[in-house]
Amino acid sequence: MSPRLDAPSTRGATSTPPPEQDAAAATDVSDALAGLPEIPPYDEVGAVDARALSKTLFARLEALEEGTHDYAYVRNTLVELNLALVKFAASRFRSRSEPMEDIIQVGTIGLIKAIDRFELSRGVEFPTFAMPTVIGEIKRFFRDTSWSVRVPRRLQELRLDLAKAGDELAQKLDRAPTVGELAERLGLSDDEVVEGMAASNAYTASSLDAQPEDDDTEGALADRIGYEDHGLEGIEYVESLKPLIAELPPRDRQILSLRFVVGLTQSEIGEELGISQMHVSRLLSRTLDRLRKGLTLEE
Repeated sequence: MSPRLDAPSTRGATSTPPPEQDAAAATDVSDALAGLPEIPPYDEVGAVDARALSKTLFARLEALEEGTHDYAYVRNTLVELNLALVKFAASRFRSRSEPMEDIIQVGTIGLIKAIDRFELSRGVEFPTFAMPTVIGEIKRFFRDTSWSVRVPRRLQELRLDLAKAGDELAQKLDRAPTVGELAERLGLSDDEVVEGMAASNAYTASSLDAQPEDDDTEGALADRIGYEDHGLEGIEYVESLKPLIAELPPRDRQILSLRFVVGLTQSEIGEELGISQMHVSRLLSRTLDRLRKGLTLEE
């Protein structure tokens, strides 16, 4: 990282001389500082002073060759001097769920872009020029990361247009606008409006554990969502088997009941009926084969 402009000067120092590389860097810093006013620590620079110092630094930046150490040094100093702009812009989004550190980091990217594009000859104050770029970068960050489901940028922008047009028409008509009215207002087709409205549903997602706002007695959303009842899958077969089972001999029906309703093993069924386990197995296999063939004929 480039040294700070408010770092102590190395000229006339009585400490041990630095290595050759550090001495060269110190010389470059001295060249970059030549003719500039002394800059106090960044956190002590007020808004008015930061604006005046930024003008001086921008004038120096225009005279330096991009890619050099001096250029990077002055550019980095401009970034640190104007970080207060980023923090001010980020404070507008403090209610968002994203950490403030991430928002400031994204806003700093916008600040760097503004510094690279700024020209003193335009006669515009740098904060006025930079703020839209910083806020735009933060908004772009939320637009790209805040959607619950990833949707195309076209639909993200359409959602914003629909929201704005919907509010304007609702105030004018004193009711919610129709799809046709929104389409006419935005110069779109009805299908495009419907597509944009559907995409809006992907912007936020509700937690399954969230409690309803109006009536807490309803419980969480997860408690009201239906579930798949696997027992329903066999109802069709049960209803089809009823007449087939009714045609079986009494002992075969009893074996089926003991095996699949009571849950006895073949050995326990043999003891219950006074027959061998092998005999129970043969009877059960014959009965199941008969029922299987009956279902196949019905299908």
